[in-house]
Amino acid sequence: MNEKKKKKFEARAWIIKALAHPTRLFIVDELSRGERCVCELRDMIGADISTVSKHLSILKQAGIVQDEKRGLQVWYALRVPCILNFFGCVEDVLKENARQYQWAVSR
Repeated sequence: MNEKKKKKFEARAWIIKALAHPTRLFIVDELSRGERCVCELRDMIGADISTVSKHLSILKQAGIVQDEKRGLQVWYALRVPCILNFFGCVEDVLKENARQYQWAVSR
């Protein structure tokens, strides 16, 4: 693999790693319904503001979400809604795995 291709795959892995946490997946799912302020996400997740902010920071650094400060609150939105296509693919894998497992145990 040449260096350019390697860098491309490393960049992809970095984005996937940013998503690789249940709380961050929840945040992206919530943001698919519209923008949310940090306080709303904190209440939904049931974690302290610093923990939620850390998760949001990771998603922002990966370019998945964007923020906008309005008064004292910071609002977050998906920067690239196409990330939801990835979720659909993950769901397809889960369904296929379930079918395969079901077939294996029913033999």
